[in-house]
Amino acid sequence: MFRGVFETTIDVKGRTSLPAKFREVLVETFGDERFFVTNSGPVALGDGAFSSGLVIYPHKEWLLFEERLLSGSGFTSAQRNSIMRMIVAPAVECSADKLGRVLVPPHLRKSASLEREIVFVGALKKAEIWSQAAWDRVLGQAEKDFPVDTQALAELGL
Repeated sequence: MFRGVFETTIDVKGRTSLPAKFREVLVETFGDERFFVTNSGPVALGDGAFSSGLVIYPHKEWLLFEERLLSGSGFTSAQRNSIMRMIVAPAVECSADKLGRVLVPPHLRKSASLEREIVFVGALKKAEIWSQAAWDRVLGQAEKDFPVDTQALAELGL
């Protein structure tokens, strides 16, 4: 599973290094070094504003996502079309080179406002990529949204 927060940079051509831990997870947990990168769903920041980053799906997980989306349960036609346009259409299949470098395509860098300082964030079966500024705002909102139900937290082991 993907875990951890890794701060790094992306150059003007869109090259960055996928954290070594994430490369290990791709191969050891998911059995494939290939992955898909696409837009994340928008994250509410609590003041009516939203922020978006990118999401990395292991190849196998992406194919499962596509199957679930095709089954269509739980979404209106308009919602499914929105997911297709915002998440599926811009998705790019990738793999890191021997040095762990990845090229993030211009259309994805633009949509996530990735310029220099970026953050890779583990999220169990997927990973996220955020601009440092967006990550700071998203993390601030996550602190406000953190559950205070001690019983539910205890059931999780927290």
